[in-house]
This record gives sequence, C-alpha cells and structure tokens, in this order.
Amino acid sequence: MTSRPRASLGRILDDLGATLLEVVCGELDPDREIGGVVIHDPLDEPAYPDGAIVLGVGLAGDEAVGRLVQELGTRGAVGLIVRHPAALGPVLPAAAKAAGLVVLGLARGATWTQLAALLGSLLAEEDIGSVDDESLGGLPSGDLFAVANAVAALLDAPVTIEDRSSRVLAFSARQDEADAARTETIIGRQVPERYARVLTELGVFRDLYRYDRPVVVDPEPIGYDDMTVPRVAFAVRVGDEVLGSIWAATRQPLTPAKEASLRDAAQLVALHLLRLRAGADVSRRLRADLVSTALEGGRGAGQALSRLGLADQTLVVMAAALREADPEASAHAEQLRAGERQRFTDAFAVHLSAMNPGTAVAEIGGVAYALFPVVGLAAAGEERAARAAGVFLERIGARVQAVVAVGRAVADLSGLAQSRVTAERVLRVLRSRPETGPVARMGDVQTASLLLELGDLMAARGDQPLGPMASLIAHDARSDSDLLGTLRAWLDSFGDVSQASASLFVHPNTLRYRLRRISQICGLDLNDPEVRFAAMLQLRIGAQSR
Repeated sequence: MTSRPRASLGRILDDLGATLLEVVCGELDPDREIGGVVIHDPLDEPAYPDGAIVLGVGLAGDEAVGRLVQELGTRGAVGLIVRHPAALGPVLPAAAKAAGLVVLGLARGATWTQLAALLGSLLAEEDIGSVDDESLGGLPSGDLFAVANAVAALLDAPVTIEDRSSRVLAFSARQDEADAARTETIIGRQVPERYARVLTELGVFRDLYRYDRPVVVDPEPIGYDDMTVPRVAFAVRVGDEVLGSIWAATRQPLTPAKEASLRDAAQLVALHLLRLRAGADVSRRLRADLVSTALEGGRGAGQALSRLGLADQTLVVMAAALREADPEASAHAEQLRAGERQRFTDAFAVHLSAMNPGTAVAEIGGVAYALFPVVGLAAAGEERAARAAGVFLERIGARVQAVVAVGRAVADLSGLAQSRVTAERVLRVLRSRPETGPVARMGDVQTASLLLELGDLMAARGDQPLGPMASLIAHDARSDSDLLGTLRAWLDSFGDVSQASASLFVHPNTLRYRLRRISQICGLDLNDPEVRFAAMLQLRIGAQSR
C-alpha cells in the first residue's frame, strides 16, 4: 500500500508554494518534518513543539525578523513565514543560515487566517493516532491535494476541488496558468460572492448539479475582466447526493478522452471525499472519547491525556457553547443547530490550536470542551485562557451568539474533573444571565453560581417559599398586583425611594404606600437588616431559578 506523505516542508511548498508561499532565504530541506503551526506573539510567548513552523504575524524589517530567526533556531523550529518583504537586506539571510531554518514569504493579498487554515488541513492527518496507509485509486486516502494534482495532469489544466458551498477543498499546481479570478479564489479558499452570484443567475450551478456531464463556463457572460480563462466543471456525486465539484481552467475544449478522464476522476474524488468524511467522523469521535475520559478523571484519564499529548502538563478546562436555542424548535431546525455546533467547535479548535498547538477540543453533549495547556502560575494561565476565549468570540463576530467559561488551572489528574465542574458552573451562569458577558471565570460569577445551586437545592427538596414571602406571592396572585416587584425595586435601590420609584415609573408617595401595604400584608419589618437580606436572597433565588 502507498503511505500518505508526511507533513514536511517540501510538501507544504509543493501544495501551497505556487500561489501563497515562496522561499525568501535560508536552506530548504524538503524532507524536514513539521511538528505543528505556531503564531508568534511577542507579548505572550507561545509553546513551541519540536519542528514548528512559525507564522510571524506583524513582523516587519530585517532586524526584527532576524532576531526572531535566531531565537527560533534555539527552539528547533524548521521555518518562519513572514509577509513577503519588498526588499531583502544582508541581516536576514545570514541569520537564517546560522539558525538552520528557512524563511518563507506569504504573498500579498493572502491572510494569515487563510494560511493557518491551509496549513492545518495539511497537517491534520497526524492529529490523532497513526498515519493512515490506505490508498484509493493509487493515491493516499483523503489526500485531496494529491488528487487535484493527478486530475490536473490528466486534463493538462489547473483544477480546484470544491464543496457544495463553493469552498475550495484542494487545488493543483500550475494555477499561474489560469487567471486572476482563480488566484483570488484560492487565496480566499472560497469562490468570491460576486462570481458565485453570476454563476447562479446564469444557471451554471443548476446544470452542474442536474446533469451528469461537464458544464462549460464562458468567461464573457460573467462580465469581470479578471476572469479570462474558460472553466469546465463536473459534479462529484455518490448516488443522488452531490458532494462537490471539480473545476478545470482550460482554454481548449475537452477532447472525448479528457472528458472520460474527468468522469473517472469525479468518481475517484467522491471516494476520497467520503473517506475524508468518514475519517473526520472517526477522528471526532475518538477525540471526544479521549477528552471525555480525561475530564472524568477516572482510571483511564492518564492514558487518555498521554494519547492527546497532554500528559504532565498544567491544563485549563474551557467550556464553550452557543446561546440557548428555542426549546420548541422543529426537528429540521435542531439538525441545522447540530451542524452549527459542530462548525463552532471546529472553529474553536482551530483558534486555540493556533495559539497553543497542544490544545485538545471536542464536542460533548452540545458543549465544546477544551484542554488548554498553560505554563507558569495558575492565575496567569487562567487569564491567558480567558484572553484567548475573548479573542475567539471577537473574531467569529456577533452573528454567532456564544459564551465561553474558563475553569481552574490544574497540574494533576485529580484536579481535572474539578476544573470541568467549575467550567460547567460558570457556563450555566453565562447561559442564564446574558448581562454577565460572553467570557467568565469562577471569580467573576461565584455569587450567581451559588444562587443557582441554592435554587437547585430547593427544587430537589420540593421546597416552596414560606412565611412572609409566601403571603406576598399569594396576595399578588389573588389581586393581580405586583407588590413583589415593588419590593424588589426598593431593595435593589438600597432603600432609595426616589430611585426605586423612578425605575417603576410611579410617584414616590405611591411607592411609600406600597411598602406600607407590604408590611401590612405579610408582616415584613423592612427596618430590620436581617429581614431585608432574607427577602433579597429569596427574590434572587427565585429570579435565578426561572
């Protein structure tokens, strides 16, 4: 059987070099294996795995890059990627040679997020378990970049493999033979919206998914100057399900032989896509099992952490979730919600792994749990985890309503389960009290968490409000009044009648009258601080439990 190519510098340049990367300076050893992707942060030193390739985001100038190159040489890094410099001075090549690593330049127009995602997709094969040695059609199973290059050779044209949403899953070499529109598509890993809209209006996608034949796209009706090369597209199907499509940029019509090759290639791509889908499901289940076992802290926790590569490390448990959905949502809406949760978990994993390559993330029971390795003092580790969560939520934007709870930093197996419990307690507060904010630690929400637990205790015992508060609740129910709300507003205002009456939009004298009525109805002595505290506590517990 043919084994899947190892993650190496040579493979990175083979797959990404023509469009995104080129060698700036240093000795390129194509066989050097890559152990992980790290984003350089001058304010918060990241953890460097052996054989790291480092993204120098924001680095500018030979001297700054040279200093980082020298540091990376002592950490066993294999390469540094910087924004491609306009000019190259004498400092950087000498530093790269001395450090024994290669400096690569990222093409202008490509974003660091896109590069990190591409590198992650190329390195993901070694995330969990051993390297898969299965092959399909003589190509490594699931290696869509190898498939794309093979299809390009058969058609003698640069190709892309795309999913149903026009996201680029893989692309071949020789993309420089296409046009600017193809370059933009590859850099963004997505067909630009303006092209997709016109293709939809022209019925290209309709014909592509309806008919089992190649669809030729003439660039002239598209109406954009940067699309000059015709496209030939063919749907990738399994039975009646369309998995995606192959797009070849070719100036010449396909010969019957090449059309037959395209049909055969579509069947091969379908097998690889199915293998990727199955492999992703298996990997997710395996990772979820390992993370769940580690979080339980039982007999198998140590072995699970070892398989995740997190043994003997200080960890912070993070729990992230989407805001609560409508409990009466339809089955179809819940299915869409499940897909949204999986995409959220994947995005959370990519973000945290970019900050710390050792992070393990898995969805368990609708919640994305992360085992986030930290160094140094526990408080500093928790603060770093909270900062990472805040940046993540900022990046995904307001369109996705989500919250992230941060547990305690623990250095032993016995504390890991407790860190999960802490994170879940914080998560419950964040979900029930939107005003708390999207990210929190236990120190931020401890009182609210205790109130929720008191409410749980009362519910478990079947306790109902007794004494004066019960009398007041019964009176409001009988007379359709809201003296309970009046009491709550007065207590929340620390007894300030003017402030409380303003919050209720009533006259201060009206508020004073209602307070006297409360005392008459249920016998509350509002001059007694113990009585006021008891009333406030009961009101808070009732509000938390609703």
